[in-house]
Formats: sequence, structure tokens, C-alpha cells
Amino acid sequence: MSLAAPLRVSFRTPAGRDPFFDNAKFLAITLVVSGHLVEGLREVPAAHAAYFYVYLFHMPLFIVLSGYLSRNFTFSSGKARKLISTLAVPYVIFELVYSLPRLILYGKLDISLLDPYYLTWFLMSLFLWRLSTPVWQQLRWPLAAAVALSLLSGTSRLPDELSMNRTLGLLPFYVLGLMLRPEHFAWLRRRPVRVAGALTLAAGAVVALAVHTRVKTEWIRWRHANDAIGVDDLTGSLIRLALLAAGALLVAAFLAVTPSRRTWYSGLGTATMYAYLLHGLVVKVAERFYGDWATTLPGVAAVAAFGVGLAAVLCTGPVRRAARWAVEPGMSWAFTRLRRPG
Repeated sequence: MSLAAPLRVSFRTPAGRDPFFDNAKFLAITLVVSGHLVEGLREVPAAHAAYFYVYLFHMPLFIVLSGYLSRNFTFSSGKARKLISTLAVPYVIFELVYSLPRLILYGKLDISLLDPYYLTWFLMSLFLWRLSTPVWQQLRWPLAAAVALSLLSGTSRLPDELSMNRTLGLLPFYVLGLMLRPEHFAWLRRRPVRVAGALTLAAGAVVALAVHTRVKTEWIRWRHANDAIGVDDLTGSLIRLALLAAGALLVAAFLAVTPSRRTWYSGLGTATMYAYLLHGLVVKVAERFYGDWATTLPGVAAVAAFGVGLAAVLCTGPVRRAARWAVEPGMSWAFTRLRRPG
């Protein structure tokens, strides 16, 4: 059998799926992977500007899409089991997996399942956001409440456990996704909006290039309280509000230019969690081989391009089959028969 055969199958979009969302997820994961690879090269001004720009909206984009796709979440047995098998168990597995590079590279073994390490914070936060879904769907003004919680979270040094700063700080993007409807995405696909989206992304890149050296990196990571970043709560709240607005605007612009037709990468967009959870292992190794060649503009471009290729490879069929035990573990053995209300 030729190598091309399984690759063609892995690129295929399953019937009944809207390729728009799969396209958006794949394009978003390329930004995540390339952004993590470029993070170690931020002494190069262009790399720092690109890093700053991408971090303004790449995770907000994933979170908005996650919120939209979680609109039907309930506490039913089937949904609860899926929550455990697709988020909770992979979180535990990858917390253990990512402890190994720390042990090998730095001689440090520090495992804390309540304090997410590296990129596993997203699994923890998404688990908590999904649990809160029924609550947001009952509120009259859910987005306003989420924004208020996000701003208030910056006024206190919250514990690292459960990734509380990020969970609450980025919450408005999840709630925004819950509020979206198909007609909102249809509006984004209109030609004038697509043109405006492209112009907005271009303008955002120009602004990021102009201000990236004047904005502390911690603001775009959502990990610390206002005083830990060196500002008072009023200033910090205004900065956070501006970041929420900028993130939402760039997410809308990105979605506006995302192709709605089926593309060669639509099938890959069905497996972005594989790329998300696995790419960190490659990043930790690749950073050890950065030399003078990488701290140049062509070097940064090459590293970013490698990130795009890596994201694509990690979404293919062979990788999915090899890593399914960790990313999508079969957990039927751990559950009882579905219990229906009497």
C-alpha cells in the first residue's frame, strides 16, 4: 500500500460537518504551534512582534469556537462521560507526559494535577468552562457577567491551582462563543465583511509591530494579577478590557477570512487537539537546537514555517492512530451502563 493512501483518508472531512469550523480550527492550530516555536526567539524584533500579535487572538479564537461547539452541553450521562474521556483523562495523561521533558532536560520532577503545566492549562480551563455552560445559558446578560468576572480576576492574586487567572480572565471568549448562532457566522461570510476582516487583520499586525515593545508580555498570557504586572487595578482593568475587545475583533476578522468551502486541510481540522497536545514535546526539543541561524529574520520565518508543517503532520491519520490512547482514550470500561431517569 502506498503512503499516499492513508494520508488521503486522514485529510477527508467527515460527512455532515461544516468545513468552515474545521478550516478555522486548523488555521488556528498552525498559529498556536508556530507561536510556541517562535516564543524562544523573541530577541529578534520581528519574532517578538509576531508573537505579540498572534497571542492577542490565537487562544481566544480556539476558546470562542469551543464555546460555540459547547452550546448543547448538559449534565446528561453521555455528555458527562465525554467530558471525562476527552478532557479530564487526557489532562492527567499529558500532565504526566510533560513532566518527563522537565526531568530529562532540567532534572526536575514536579507533578501537580491541580496546577497545570505548560499547555495543559487549556484542558483544565475548558473542563471548567463546559461545566459552567448551563449557568451562562440561564443569565440575562451572560457576556457582561463574564467580562465583570474577568476584570475582577485581575484584582487578586489567584492561586495557580485550576489555572484560575486564565480560566476567569479568558472566560468572556467562551461565553461569547456560547452566545453565537449560525446566522452570525453567515454574516461573517459576506463579501464586504470578509474584506473588512482582511483589512482589520492587516491593521492589527501594523499596530502590533508599533506597540509590541511597550506592552509587557504577561498581559497577553493572562497568568497574573494587575499588581504582579506592575499596575494599579484601574489601569489593569482598562488594559484587560482593551485586550478583550482587541481579541474579539481579531477573532471576528480571522473568522471572516476563513474559507467556508472544503479545502485540503479541512479533514486535518477535525484533529486539532492532537496537534495541540503533542506539539509541545517537539517544541521543548527543538528549542535546544536553536542557534545563531535561528536568531535572524530568515531563521524566524523558517521556524514559523516548520510550525505550520508540524501542525499538519500532527493532525494526520498515522499520528492520530498512534496517539489516540492518550488524546482520545477509550474509557467505556470505566463507566456503568447509561442510567436514564425513571
